[in-house]
Amino acid sequence: PGIYVCAKCGHELFSSRAKYEHSSPWPAFTETIHEDSVSKRKERPGALKVSCGKCGNGLGHEFLNDGPKRGQSRF
Repeated sequence: PGIYVCAKCGHELFSSRAKYEHSSPWPAFTETIHEDSVSKRKERPGALKVSCGKCGNGLGHEFLNDGPKRGQSRF
C-alpha cells in the first residue's frame, strides 16, 4: 500500500488504491494520483505514450478502454 513515484525524480504517479490485477507482468493502474502526474502523447490507436509529468522519464503506456471496468484505461 502507498504511493508509486517516478524512479528518476520522486514525483507522485499512482496510488495503490488505483492498482489492480491484470494479465500483464507490469503493475496496472486505472488512474494517476494527480492531474499532472504524467504527460501523454498519442503513439498508436488505443495507446498513449506516458512519461513523468515532472522530469519526462518514460513510464510506458496508457491503453485506452483496457481497464477493469468498461470505459476505463490501463496505465
